[in-house]
Amino acid sequence: MERMSPADAQMYWMSEKIPNDQFLVYVFDGAPQSLDAAIDLVIGRAELIPDLRLRIADVDCALDYPYWVRTDAEWDQVVVHDLADPTWDNCLDGIAALADTQLDPRDKAWRLHVFTGVTNVPRCASVATVAVLQICHALADGRRSSALARLLFGPTPPEAAEPGRSEQPYSVAQATAVAALRLPKQIGSLGWHGLNAARTHRRLVDDMIKGLVPQQAKGRPLLLTNTRPEGARAVRTLVRRRDDFPGPTVTVSALTAVSLGLSDYLRECGEDPTTLGAEVTMAKSGAARSRNHFRNVGISLYADTADLGSRSRHIADALGQRQLRNNHPALRAGDEAFAAVPAPLLRWGILQFDPNRVPDTVTGNTVVSSVNRGAADLRFANAPVLFTTGFPALSPVMGLTHAVHGIGDTVAISVHAAESAVGDIDNYMEILGASISWNQIVSSSR
Repeated sequence: MERMSPADAQMYWMSEKIPNDQFLVYVFDGAPQSLDAAIDLVIGRAELIPDLRLRIADVDCALDYPYWVRTDAEWDQVVVHDLADPTWDNCLDGIAALADTQLDPRDKAWRLHVFTGVTNVPRCASVATVAVLQICHALADGRRSSALARLLFGPTPPEAAEPGRSEQPYSVAQATAVAALRLPKQIGSLGWHGLNAARTHRRLVDDMIKGLVPQQAKGRPLLLTNTRPEGARAVRTLVRRRDDFPGPTVTVSALTAVSLGLSDYLRECGEDPTTLGAEVTMAKSGAARSRNHFRNVGISLYADTADLGSRSRHIADALGQRQLRNNHPALRAGDEAFAAVPAPLLRWGILQFDPNRVPDTVTGNTVVSSVNRGAADLRFANAPVLFTTGFPALSPVMGLTHAVHGIGDTVAISVHAAESAVGDIDNYMEILGASISWNQIVSSSR
């Protein structure tokens, strides 16, 4: 059995307060000749992927973290959805509704949803098959889950794993005994890593004073998009070519378009977007100590900078500054100290978290998650991939999230919004689409 890291256990325990399942969407051109055979292929591959043969064993031992134990991939983990009118818009509505049923990772940590015969799909001349990989966030972050999807649908079959067998978790008595033996060592490790974190933090402060490392990002005032998600929830996607995102990176170009589009939308709603900022996911530096190897950073979107070229450069610089701070040894030392936190202390901390409390400031007024999912060589049986997307979860103070996903030379920008934050999502998508085009025109004219 694999003991869960504190970071992954935190993600699991927090899911009881704020649902955080991930939904990775892959759109394939056409339909498999045999749907049953295609599902058999997926399950057969899952049996060869160690991470997709895990579930959480949580015996509710107060002294210890949960464990990952081995299980089997089974046919009932694939759900086929038959839409009465299988248009792309109705498929998106069906995907949005999937968030209402979160996984119980103590049973299974992933599920695959399949929508067949979908019409009016972007970049598709006939019908499409849409596969949605729902995955427990404790099992994998965005990059790791994308890698797992590539093993399911990629051109190269996974290597053979150990023979399948289900495992039984510890009993409460066994878990308590093991944790009690480990606890003194953990406390000592926490003390050592805590001292190291304090020492490197002093170095961080010195480096900030010298101007070598940027200050911690300040919180931002709440805007309409930080309204508690209420009413209908909707997802939408814009599918574009890589060339539609000029600039140093797709992420910077997409953030520039979001800055332009969201600030225009907020002005329409009577909001002042001057302080507009985004919460951006960023991979941590160094070797991964957990399955979730990322942190969220806050950056300004420079909505008050009229010149788009300057705005884009400011955003690129802001990301670079956050990466510079992300690479500082103090943050690594802090992660190591957190990895030594005993389970009772982390459990207590999570119990104190009140999801209904509205903070004075937020890291960002929207979330933007950007992941490159590699070459466009994925297939669902005989159907080749057209594009891929995803929809970051909403939270009590985040009613609008964005995702940027690339595969091959295709990039999709997706939006997940609650009615309380975005009253007319189709209007917002028109504004966002126009912003992508305008950013491209302005960039090509420079």
